[in-house]
Amino acid sequence: MERTAPDEAATSPGLNGVPRQRPGREHAGAVPEAVPAVAVSEAASVVAVPDAAPLAAVPDEASVVVAVPDGASVGAGRSGVRAVLRGARRWGPRLSRLLPTPAATPFTFVYGAVLVLTSLAARYASPAVMDAVYRSSSTDVAHLVKTPVPVLAGSALWIAGGIASPYSLCFLLVLTGLERRAGTLRAAGVFLAGHVLATLATEVPVGLAVLAGDLPDSSLHRLDYGISFGVAASLGALAGLLRPWPRWILLAGFAGAALSDLLTFADPMTSAGHLVAVTLGVASWPVVRRRRGGGADG
Repeated sequence: MERTAPDEAATSPGLNGVPRQRPGREHAGAVPEAVPAVAVSEAASVVAVPDAAPLAAVPDEASVVVAVPDGASVGAGRSGVRAVLRGARRWGPRLSRLLPTPAATPFTFVYGAVLVLTSLAARYASPAVMDAVYRSSSTDVAHLVKTPVPVLAGSALWIAGGIASPYSLCFLLVLTGLERRAGTLRAAGVFLAGHVLATLATEVPVGLAVLAGDLPDSSLHRLDYGISFGVAASLGALAGLLRPWPRWILLAGFAGAALSDLLTFADPMTSAGHLVAVTLGVASWPVVRRRRGGGADG
């Protein structure tokens, strides 16, 4: 607040500690020796000054404490804070279990970190460089015949669409849930089996069709890379560890989307591979359930 310079009345001993404010028009310079009782409404929520209290007894601005006559608003605020804290204590641990950690889900955590690095590299590298990298790690028929292991490993290092792809979120949620329930070795095994077997199930027919003359030779060099087959297999496996309703809703939703893409020929080879991969995940139910004694987790 803006204050005036001290005047003669303000330097009297009785005004020690009183904030000096700009005088009003009618009573400029007039300072009473005592302040009568101040009637303050509850809505103003200001501490009342007692009768005949000298101005020296009035606390300084910095030490004034606003009193709330009605505790309803404070009580409501405290209740809201307590409710938020209770919700955080209840749901915080559950929500944190949706994301990977180095101790609980080392496979998902390390693999996810690698995918983040490769996605950043793909984001900032030149398109020509990334096109060459994608083609060198493509699991097409030509590469699978010559160098199957390197291209299968290299293909799993990239996310189609980059870090902003829906597969990134699916990877984190699905792989984390599967690894927490089934264990690291089983989760890694399901993912890799889906990636490898679904790739072979889609590329081998292409090679046979080329040999039979039903497809052109260019089909041998079809660009194919990414983690979607492994994610689909992991989703199928995770569904076997859920309760019946979430299980069948999850499987029906994924299978419906894949069938829709397959019928519209948007990308028939990839859609067929997704169906094969999720079927492989369903076939792994006896294995992933073994750790939990055959039970399902909700």
